[in-house]
This record gives sequence, structure tokens and C-alpha cells, in this order.
Amino acid sequence: MKLKIDVKKLLYHIFIPVFLGSFIGFLTASSNNYADLNQPAFAPPGIVFPIVWTILYILMGVSSYLISQTDSNQKEEALLLYGVQLLVNLLWSIWFFLLKWYLFSFFWIILLIGLVVWIIIKFYHISKPSAYLQIPYLLWLIFAAILNLAVYLLNR
Repeated sequence: MKLKIDVKKLLYHIFIPVFLGSFIGFLTASSNNYADLNQPAFAPPGIVFPIVWTILYILMGVSSYLISQTDSNQKEEALLLYGVQLLVNLLWSIWFFLLKWYLFSFFWIILLIGLVVWIIIKFYHISKPSAYLQIPYLLWLIFAAILNLAVYLLNR
């Protein structure tokens, strides 16, 4: 089986999360107090986050592209769910960095983790590779939730 890749559509699907993530990063950069917070010993340096998130957003974009290219009658619902979780993802940075709602942000990221698990299950039924591409995102979110909770506890 030969896979035909629509490069324009692929780039579009990658562009959306990378652009939106970069835009939110730009909005929150001026109030990003990450380095000033009391942090747990396992907290990575701030430079790690834009690198990891760029990689994850690219994987998310490829994953959504794979879903969009299927003939599944579930793809619109799956892509809508993907869009909702992307919005929830982007709002977390506002809650955490701009508003400094650390505890609220922790519960918000738990919501996001639940949405990503739902996406992985939904995507798995449509395109297994697209589901697998979401797993690094899920693992990072679990780490980020633990880090978020630790930051809240250390900065009350």
C-alpha cells in the first residue's frame, strides 16, 4: 500500500497547533515567572519547555492530519474533540502564567489529560498511528500535572 501525502494539508495541520502554541507562549512570556517560582528538584530548566512543546505540537498536527485523511464517518467528531482539547491546552498557559491560578491550573490539566485519553481512544478506532502519536503528549501532560501540583504546593 502506497501512502499519498498531501503536503499542503499536512503542513496546515502542523501549523495550527505550532502557531497557536507559539502565540500563547508569546502572550504569556512577559508574565512567565517560571524561573522565580519555588520548584521541585525534578523541574526541568525553562528552555526545555518550548523545545518539548514544539515537538509535541508537530506530533499532534501529524496525528490530526492522519485522521483528516481517513474515510471514517467518525473523523469529524474526532477532529472536533481534538480542537476542544487544543483549546483546553492553550488556556492552561493563561490560567497558570498570566493569572497564576496554580491549583485551578492543576485541575485544568487533569481535564486535559482526560480529553487526551479520550482522543487516543477515539483516534485508535480510526487510525492507530494517529493514536500512537498522541502518547508522548499524554506522558508529558502527566509529568506537567505533577510539576504543576508541586509548584502549587511549594508556592502557596
